[in-house]
Amino acid sequence: MSGRTHLLFGVLACFVAAIFGVFVGRALLPSRAQPGEELHDVLHHKLTLDANQEARLAVLEQRFAVKRRAFELELRADNARLAEAIEAEHGYGPQVATAVDQSHAVMGELQKATLAHIFAMRQLLRPNQTGQFDQAVVKALTDDAS
Repeated sequence: MSGRTHLLFGVLACFVAAIFGVFVGRALLPSRAQPGEELHDVLHHKLTLDANQEARLAVLEQRFAVKRRAFELELRADNARLAEAIEAEHGYGPQVATAVDQSHAVMGELQKATLAHIFAMRQLLRPNQTGQFDQAVVKALTDDAS
């Protein structure tokens, strides 16, 4: 075989080994829970909601999903504007600062909408359910995600 063929096989072997390593790592190492996953689990599996609560919760979640998606699209557009500003200024200039401020404003609005959603969900709960819900909210906000 030529040196070029050996190189090609070597690169291919490294690629296959890397892909295999990713699959093994995902299979053996536990994945981190996403923020809010435990809150979702508490709401849907641990609080034993009645049919009325479930129905009202479904409406709240559907409405919030639409709002959250709109914020996510707005943040994506903000990131594109930030990228354009960085490309134009090649440093932290006024366009970059404006783009960052706009992005932060949208993040703040998303956080406010998320909190309003959490409080709306809490209003659906009976008094004997709010303690566990509140603990899950606090845990979601304070768990170290690193």
